[in-house]
Amino acid sequence: MQDLDKALADIVAIRTQIARDTAFRGLGSATLAATGVIALATAAGQALWLGDLATRPGLFFGLWIAAALVASALVGFETLRRTRQLHSGLADAMVLSAIEVFLPSAGAGACLGLVIARFAPDSLWLLPGLWQVLVGLGLFASARILPRAVQGVGAWYLLAGLMVIAIAAETRTLSPWTMGLPFVIGQMTLALIVQRTGGADADR
Repeated sequence: MQDLDKALADIVAIRTQIARDTAFRGLGSATLAATGVIALATAAGQALWLGDLATRPGLFFGLWIAAALVASALVGFETLRRTRQLHSGLADAMVLSAIEVFLPSAGAGACLGLVIARFAPDSLWLLPGLWQVLVGLGLFASARILPRAVQGVGAWYLLAGLMVIAIAAETRTLSPWTMGLPFVIGQMTLALIVQRTGGADADR
C-alpha cells in the first residue's frame, strides 16, 4: 500500500513539474483585448459622468473593482475552456500553475487597497500606480509559462505605475485616465503578443 501511495505521489509530482515547464496557452487574445475595452469604457464613463472623483473615492474604486471582476471572470472562463481544449490531461495542473503565478500580486493588491482605505485614506491616490506596479510584477513572474515578450508588457506596467504615482503626487487626486490608459495599452499589447504566439481564439 505504501508503494502505491508513493507511486501516486510521484505521478502527481511529475504532472505538476511538467505543467510548470510547459508553455501556457490558456489565454485568448480576443478576451485579453476585451479587458482593455472594459478599462477604456470604465475610464471614459467616469470622465464623462462622475465629475470630481476626488470627493468620491469609494465610487471611483468601486467601479474599477467591478470592472476588474468582470474582466477576471471573462479571462477565467476563457482560460478554463482553452486549457481543457489545448492542454487536455494537464489542464487542471496548468490552471493551478497559472494561479500560483498571479495570485500573490492579486492578493497583495487587494490587501493594499484594504489597508490604505482603512488606515490611510488620504493616500488612496497612490493605489492606481501601486496596482499597475503589481500587475507588472505578476507578468514578470509569469515569464516561465508565458511568451518571453510578455516581460515587455510587465516593464510597461511597472514604468506606467511609477509614472502615475509621480504625476498624481502633484495634486494627490484620482484620475480615471491615469488608472485606465495604462491598462488599455498594456492589455491591448498583451493581446497582440498572445495572438502572435499562438493564442488566437479560433478553435484548434
